[in-house]
Amino acid sequence: MRIFIAFEGLCEPIDILQDQTVSTVKLLIKDYFHVQLSDSKQGHRFLELSYAGATLEDDWVLADMGIMPSCTIKCILKEEDKPVLHVYNAVTRETIPIMGSIFLLTTTVSSLKSLVSLKCGLPVSMFRLSTQWGVEIYSCNKLDDYKMDAGTTLRLDVWDGWSEFLRGCFLGHICTIRRKLSEEEPISKFQQRVALHLAAFFGHLELAGWLLKKGGRADEPVGVHPYRAWCRDTDHPDIRKCPVHVAAEAGQLLILKFFINNNLLCLEVPDPQGLNPLQICIKHKHKHCVLYFVTKMWSVVSYPGLSLPIGAYLKIKGWLCKARKQIAARKLLSKTATFNTRVGDIVLVDGFTPLEMTSKPKRKANKAGAAERSCALPALPQTQGQKENNLFPLCSKSSQNIQSPQVQAAGRAPEKLRNRKVKSRKTMEILSGENRNRNRNVWKSRVPLPPISRDTNPRPQFIYTSPNASFILTSSLESFSEHNGRTPRENAIYCLALASAFKEKPWLQQLGMARSLARRAVLKPV
Repeated sequence: MRIFIAFEGLCEPIDILQDQTVSTVKLLIKDYFHVQLSDSKQGHRFLELSYAGATLEDDWVLADMGIMPSCTIKCILKEEDKPVLHVYNAVTRETIPIMGSIFLLTTTVSSLKSLVSLKCGLPVSMFRLSTQWGVEIYSCNKLDDYKMDAGTTLRLDVWDGWSEFLRGCFLGHICTIRRKLSEEEPISKFQQRVALHLAAFFGHLELAGWLLKKGGRADEPVGVHPYRAWCRDTDHPDIRKCPVHVAAEAGQLLILKFFINNNLLCLEVPDPQGLNPLQICIKHKHKHCVLYFVTKMWSVVSYPGLSLPIGAYLKIKGWLCKARKQIAARKLLSKTATFNTRVGDIVLVDGFTPLEMTSKPKRKANKAGAAERSCALPALPQTQGQKENNLFPLCSKSSQNIQSPQVQAAGRAPEKLRNRKVKSRKTMEILSGENRNRNRNVWKSRVPLPPISRDTNPRPQFIYTSPNASFILTSSLESFSEHNGRTPRENAIYCLALASAFKEKPWLQQLGMARSLARRAVLKPV
């Protein structure tokens, strides 16, 4: 059949077959218009075809999309930059693309952790980054030190036993957060600061209010984990970032209003770079937040018989808070100590102590930690009788059980290299499986469906029902799910989602296209 291709102001006819895919048509267009395409690590130059308001995928067949002879398909030449790095989040099981130029690979790990924190919302003291070989990368080093190439995938891990707690923070579930709070007071306070940080990033008002009632402050930095309190002065500079700064970066206007109404000092608290929330909003181009801050900065604070400009009020209140802290420090000498670590507390040192940030569940983490911390007791001293009996240890019976060490085969790879290969293969399987799940969630969200009804009312049986009818139907559905990878219901939702992308077509035509796609999925040869 003959169709028309609209490309850069031209409309040219091209003869194709009805059973050809979109990728084959793209090759014909490339040869017809002499288009130069490229696919490198830095960028991707490709053709995009659209019809009836929908973008055509490469594996689609034109006849299934309702494309008839004399139809016009739009063709656009696009150029996209590929991500320089990918970061796999072990908590959400999503891959975060890090965009930028190739010069990003020459920066420090500290800068990369700041970018990842802006993308996922986690504080920098909550996660660590490692290569696909399991090698941890430290903030003080450069990415060049680890010989990273463009397109490398890194792994993000959090503290052991914190995954479920963080998922509750992402969703704003107070019950989950309350249940997962630690029994140790320093760790519990650190968890509350992390939860307030995430509530500011995602805009969870109810969670933020609950945390402020428990004593949290929007102008207090998250800090570091109590196990790493000894290095708080030399750690990442973003540990001094407050929840109000995070809300300003994310453009969460309602959270900003809530924080400022609770404490006006949030208007002037500086971030690690010395910027106040107004300057942060200007930097990230959040116009609605900038208008709110400008209006607030020109307001006044009224008392009975006295009205103060907001600037004077903030200075007076800052002086009072500073004086209150000095008085408390004089009364309680324990507050003047550099560290509040006590005898018996855990202290983590990079490279010297077992890893505590592997994203493992709490039970598994505890078992692994107990195995690593276990030590063998010293042997009991021998008695005089035992020494006399063991005058000739080489001739004793126990020496017959001694075995010489086995020689490793020459052609066998070292154990560490084999473990690294297995880890990399598992990582790729996790990434591919997560991409499939994410794509499934995308097309499921396009089609609003009623809940599945479970009708338990009995139905009268047909008189002439074959006894093998249900078996034949069930076996056919199981065979379809096995070869297609989706259940019949999921396949119907998938076909409806694809057809709903053609927004310029009436709904009945979209339904007919979905039926055609479902029919083709059933008739597709195995």
